[in-house]
Amino acid sequence: MLRRLHPEQPESFSFTPDNHAWAEAQISKYPAGRQASAVIPLLWRAQEQEGWLSRPAIEEIGRMLDMAYIRVLEVATFYFMFQLQPVGSLAHVQVCGTTSCMICGAEDLIAVCREKIAPKAHQLSGDGRFSWEEVECLGACANAPMVQIGKDYYEDLTTESFGALLDRFAAGEVPLPGPQSGRFAAEPAGGATSLVPEEGESAAHNASVTLARDIGDTIRRIDGTEVPLLTPWRKGNTADAQPPRNRDDLMPPSSPAQAPTPGPRSSEGKPADETGVTEQAAEAVEMGRPKNGQAAQSAPHVSEPARLGAPREGRPDDLQRITGIDAGIEGLLHEMGIYHYEQIAEWGPAEIAWVDAHLEGAGGRASRDDWTGQAQALRDGQTES
Repeated sequence: MLRRLHPEQPESFSFTPDNHAWAEAQISKYPAGRQASAVIPLLWRAQEQEGWLSRPAIEEIGRMLDMAYIRVLEVATFYFMFQLQPVGSLAHVQVCGTTSCMICGAEDLIAVCREKIAPKAHQLSGDGRFSWEEVECLGACANAPMVQIGKDYYEDLTTESFGALLDRFAAGEVPLPGPQSGRFAAEPAGGATSLVPEEGESAAHNASVTLARDIGDTIRRIDGTEVPLLTPWRKGNTADAQPPRNRDDLMPPSSPAQAPTPGPRSSEGKPADETGVTEQAAEAVEMGRPKNGQAAQSAPHVSEPARLGAPREGRPDDLQRITGIDAGIEGLLHEMGIYHYEQIAEWGPAEIAWVDAHLEGAGGRASRDDWTGQAQALRDGQTES
């Protein structure tokens, strides 16, 4: 099947600040020069934010990963999970049409989609709020027929219950996902015969339904505030973003209070490591350490760079001309008082380490992408002109 970009495209794309922090955290999983390994997670997050993948989104991800746009497009067009055309602004319905669901009535569910949404798959409803498609097996065969609406499964459907679900979505409700027949999960229709909970241990909903209810992201667009951003692959298990607005709602009533994820550890009177800085800041200069067999050099300390209260003459330089700086990072730099190529061009290793340590979710970019060298070239170009 030939997959092309939609003929009508938005003018631009940018991640929300929290999604941008999430994307940078995914990039940090991979060593320098291997950022392209994060292409699928970033494409998926862009789709979760917008509902579909536009050309500006594909190009922005290519820029963030230093990938040729065509390479990102190859990935987006290869995997059918990526939507290359606008989907319903409220909900996109995916009907499983593989064997188990087909035998149990998937074709009847598709008929409901044709009647209530649009005659053809990937076609928007008249009000633009819904769209649908038939997909391959979604792995809930014991609960056939089923559909995925947004991010959750609705199972054990009939034409009547499915039609009622769509009507409730259209009315502004978000029905609880999971089996719609009264089953708890995937136990036999006559009731569970094994792993039966003891008296007092039963729950109102299974774990998947409970999580969907607590997070509340079934059909909402993901902006990055839904759950805490944790990066256990980073030293110190540092949280890179603020907790979500509804974090208290995510804690089951029976769970004990959890301590917040620790941030950078201060030295408390002694160096955190041989660099004399926090462990997280030390990671920013890790690339400059000698390899085995090389002469050891003292690692730089962290030093705050020169900052300004406002851009000179009210006109900041276009920092996005520097590879590795997008609109989100440029905004963070402005908040730090960094507006001009000249400022960045004067950074030494200690200043770079400070910036890397203060760029939430984007630490390591300043050194990895050689912002200083790029800024020097741009500054010199300004002087020559």
